[in-house]
Amino acid sequence: METRPTLLLYLIAVSGYAQSPGTFTETSSMTTARFGHTATLLQDGRVLIAGGYTAGIPVFGQAITATAELYDPANGTFTATGNMTSARAYHTATLLPDGRVLMAAGSVGQVPSVGPEYSLATAELYDPSTGTFTATANMTASGIVETNTATLLSDGQVLMTGSPFDAELYNPDTGTFRTTGNMTVPPPFDTATLLPDGRVLLAAGFFTPKVYDPPTGTFSVTGAGLGVTGRATLLMNGRAMVAGGNDDPGPIADAEVYDPSTGIFAATGNMNAPRANHTATLLPDGKALITGGNSWFSPDNSSMYYFCCLSSAELYDSLSGSFVNTGAMAAGRAGHTATLLNSGAVLIAGGATDGFPPSGNTTAAAEIYHPATPLPAPVLFSLSGDGPGQGAIQHAGTARIASAGDPAVAGEYLSIYLTGLADGSVVPPQVAIGGRLAEITFFGNVPGYAGLNQVNARVPTGVAPGPAVPVRLTYLGRPSNEVTIGVQ
Repeated sequence: METRPTLLLYLIAVSGYAQSPGTFTETSSMTTARFGHTATLLQDGRVLIAGGYTAGIPVFGQAITATAELYDPANGTFTATGNMTSARAYHTATLLPDGRVLMAAGSVGQVPSVGPEYSLATAELYDPSTGTFTATANMTASGIVETNTATLLSDGQVLMTGSPFDAELYNPDTGTFRTTGNMTVPPPFDTATLLPDGRVLLAAGFFTPKVYDPPTGTFSVTGAGLGVTGRATLLMNGRAMVAGGNDDPGPIADAEVYDPSTGIFAATGNMNAPRANHTATLLPDGKALITGGNSWFSPDNSSMYYFCCLSSAELYDSLSGSFVNTGAMAAGRAGHTATLLNSGAVLIAGGATDGFPPSGNTTAAAEIYHPATPLPAPVLFSLSGDGPGQGAIQHAGTARIASAGDPAVAGEYLSIYLTGLADGSVVPPQVAIGGRLAEITFFGNVPGYAGLNQVNARVPTGVAPGPAVPVRLTYLGRPSNEVTIGVQ
């Protein structure tokens, strides 16, 4: 079987890592200084940066922007793209299976007649092919809403959680929102984690953690957390690690791990520094990268002050349950974003550089973290061997290729061959066929072929037939190349 695309991407990745592993290097700055923005890895490998605060709080009210820009890893530059239909900060951004990005909710800042934070119930879609945003249906909530999380479910819908007590689902096919199960307690849930079995863990808030079950559309209480309110990261073993965040009176270094099989949180090693408003990113080697954030500072070891911002970074190793320091960023920052790129590097962008977010100065600076093991994104095999075109995708249990002359049908199982899945990981990939998510029935190594992976997926209903229907796999948030199959 042809392996040239894998070799090509590997060589590209290696050539980009002349820097010392475990270090940060500066890249070009964004076109706009911002924090509380979103960063979304697109299917073509670029990163969409949108919205956020462009300045801190002078007294009341914030400068919130509708601008957006694109980071191109190929040349390390940011360029402006179309503006959002609404200015928003601390909103959600979700990459949909068809390549568009759903932007929803978010703060519009101080509205004196309403309160300190007025939030939007509107949503919009970004189309990378045109570089434009267009409005989609409003969420079912209205007035003051506090949408905290957005999670792409295994069926292609997006779960939104927010205030007052309910949650809702966005359906990309109809472009509408509808309510789903009642959470019974108000947010904030700071993080939502899609578990390997398709459920969603809502944790890291000040209320009892809950699990959302998509087939029943209900929330249920799970094991009580240990008080950690920071960022959650799904690990390769299927557990969720929550680290840092704010507690009384401020940032903490504590961390805990949630086991979906038992529904229990257990303490793990503490971070090397208390952090809030930091980032947590799962790397392809299984470690979690923690960067920046607010912390404590004691000038005389007798009194503590909340301050911004840390430049330090650390790695969590799930095998040892411990955090170790890695190279420091060029500048301290909090309220920034961290995006795992197709090369295996991580883009760090924006944030506040002093004060308590969302106060303080705002930066447009960006930098790249270079991990010790730069593993590239997955690669689907094509018959041509150069990446695009007819995929090496078989009718399951046969040697027949699902081609224009021998097309697949809705409901049929296919065997997809690729490289780039982590050995022993229980985190499933996502496969989009014709812009719709497919049911995954198997993923793992092909016995007897080192480095070769196989994913079995079921052709979803509603796929538009044709001789060259696109197929793309996403793993750990990173998209593969696109290949095609025939569908009748």
